[in-house]
Amino acid sequence: MKRLRDVMDDLKRLGATKAPADLADRVLTQAGLVDSYAAFETVIGRVFVAWNRNGISSASRDATPAAFEARFKEEVGRSLIPATPPKAMAVKIEDELAGRKRLSFDLRGLTDFEREVLVKTREIPRGQVRPYAWVAREIGHPAAVRAVGSALARNPIPYFIPCHRVVRSDGVIGNYGGGGPVAKRQILMLEGVQPDRLETLARSGIRYEGSRTTHIYCFPTCRHGLRVAQQNRVFFRNESAAREAGYRPCKVCRPAAA
Repeated sequence: MKRLRDVMDDLKRLGATKAPADLADRVLTQAGLVDSYAAFETVIGRVFVAWNRNGISSASRDATPAAFEARFKEEVGRSLIPATPPKAMAVKIEDELAGRKRLSFDLRGLTDFEREVLVKTREIPRGQVRPYAWVAREIGHPAAVRAVGSALARNPIPYFIPCHRVVRSDGVIGNYGGGGPVAKRQILMLEGVQPDRLETLARSGIRYEGSRTTHIYCFPTCRHGLRVAQQNRVFFRNESAAREAGYRPCKVCRPAAA
């Protein structure tokens, strides 16, 4: 990358072309060696977003452009240049935060396992949460719960790949690489999740909620479970208790393996 930039600088100094001042940056961008970025005002505040021809490559709520550039350089390994984003990008970002999947992502540099974790995490619907163990089981590595947590901690595109929707297996909200536990609670509340209720259930040892009318049990945030009338709700501490009571797992939120 340095040699290409040096060549472009030499051309401009020698006057070999009437090159515009930003030609080197544009060539590097087209070559995929430099990403563009801009700040977007969203429902969760100002978010710096980096992108390239493959899709969104990073997102962060850093305090300054310089802080975002430094973070990107350290975590992704490429350089950034400020740019005017495509007109449709702001709309797609708002749609994504509202639960409508419209963005593509550049996950180069991640391991196959890390990509699997992030792809599965993106399937978690807005307003719902899943435990780390669920992600591990869904991608075929049920024993890799700790590794799932590590992969999510390195998620370069939080908010859009919603690692804030993954909580501890005991129901506690847990930490968050996109701004810590406080930011995680705020974003979940914005999406309609009730963190206080989840943690109250967690302290009581409750993991699942069932319906007396359907004999189906769900995660506490599953949209199907939330429709159950209060008088018809029954609570379970684990899968075994639910099965022994004659309840089967929800096919939508999949609280247990099929």
